[in-house]
Amino acid sequence: MAGGVISGNSKAYPGELTWKVFVTCLVAACGGLIFGYDIGISGGVTSMTPFLKEFFPDVYKKQSEIKASSNQYCKFNSATLTMFTSSLYLAALLASCVASFVTKACGRKISMLVGGITFCVGAVLNGIAVNVWMLIVGRILLGIGIGFANQSVPLYLSEVAPYKWRGACNVLFQLSITVGILVANAVNYGFAQIKGGWGWRLSLGGAIVPAIIFIIGSLTLADTPNSLIQRGKLQEAKERLLKIRGVDNVDEEFNDLVEASEQSKKIKSPWFNLLKRKYRPQVFFAIAIPFFQQLTGMNVFMFYAPVLFKTMGFGDNASLLSALITGAVNTLATIVSILLVDKFGRRFWFLQGGIQMLVMQIVITGAIAFKFGFNGNPGELEKWYSILVVLAICIYIAGFAWSWGPLGWLVPSEIFPLEIRSAAQSVNVSVNMIFTFFIAQIFLQMLCALRFFLFVFFMIWVLLMTIVIYLYLPETKGIPIEEMAGIWKEHWYWKRFVPVADEEMAEVKDTKKDEDKN
Repeated sequence: MAGGVISGNSKAYPGELTWKVFVTCLVAACGGLIFGYDIGISGGVTSMTPFLKEFFPDVYKKQSEIKASSNQYCKFNSATLTMFTSSLYLAALLASCVASFVTKACGRKISMLVGGITFCVGAVLNGIAVNVWMLIVGRILLGIGIGFANQSVPLYLSEVAPYKWRGACNVLFQLSITVGILVANAVNYGFAQIKGGWGWRLSLGGAIVPAIIFIIGSLTLADTPNSLIQRGKLQEAKERLLKIRGVDNVDEEFNDLVEASEQSKKIKSPWFNLLKRKYRPQVFFAIAIPFFQQLTGMNVFMFYAPVLFKTMGFGDNASLLSALITGAVNTLATIVSILLVDKFGRRFWFLQGGIQMLVMQIVITGAIAFKFGFNGNPGELEKWYSILVVLAICIYIAGFAWSWGPLGWLVPSEIFPLEIRSAAQSVNVSVNMIFTFFIAQIFLQMLCALRFFLFVFFMIWVLLMTIVIYLYLPETKGIPIEEMAGIWKEHWYWKRFVPVADEEMAEVKDTKKDEDKN
């Protein structure tokens, strides 16, 4: 196989997935709730007529003037409206860089706590907003919170989970995101029914709830052994490792963590260290995976789902209900990933999901082209057509939700060595937020300009990313996180970037351990 399943001699540290560890991972993963709730809530609110009338009257006027027989592609095209949606992701991008230093110096727990508190303040500001600038400042604070959470939570999960269950535990973060989206879709649908047109305030202000859950959860968590060792708290780290592994002896894993920490302390600048040739494979995927993840087009369906369905002729309530259905599919498919990601491996789901998304994008593109054409005039939408579109989008979303969705966070967080882990995770989050911002900012303009060819744009990227995964990503299933460097040494392409000196040092290390045992 081109990408290759690597058969390296990875270590088998003792420890199982205990209830204590599972609950710890579940609590930490609640950081995804704030991200998911925001993704779901923003698209729903921007499709609510009272919200548009109060804050975006130009969009409301354009929408009111466009009849069913007119061009539907451009009805929501507004630079201010897209700035409301995308300002969060620009703030998250900048915050993730700051979060890298906080996560390394103060621990994963503090970063999560900062993220929850900042998000909570932003939610309050959005709920009481009286003008567009209050909304955007609130969104910026939400973005700072998400930047901190997305930087620290995946690292926390990868470091706490036993290596055999790392995939399932890390995917809890993506499950939390999808639950947040689903809850937001349900909240939007329910609050849109409130007479008086103020339901949008409850939708935006409701973000306080997942923020408080995350804050309380962060306060109850202990930091990871990796982080404690990195900050010189060796005894506390060993006690923590014994608790989460549920065994009496963790000496081998603990000693390897200490050694990895000692190596990391020799690195004066992790950011400049990322440029070293031996880290080329990790940095490539730290950039490529979040880049491709956003160019699947999935976030378009998530935070613009109600707007997109409304553009396709669904009514206000029908568009929110359709978004609720797709949110439920997203959540259920993520559960599939939790159950099976450690059984079939990362490569299998990346490739299967990519093919499934590609096929459904062809169907969606054909359906929109058939009915809307170039002029954007669909006429009357028959019931069978509406069912076909929603079904195709649901199958597409399922393909993403058990592949690129969870694996986009899992794989980057598990491949970085400790000395560059915090900085590299910031690169991962930053690239994710750059292209989330990019897609959010230009999607409505691209829809207006490209018509149904917009979906061809995403289709090309899905094809390309599937080929890249097939050729260049080795399997990371079942490999301890501190032993991950070995997979690149055996890969047909990446082995040229791993220095021979590293291999020699590894052999010396193994020999010394054998002598110590004897």
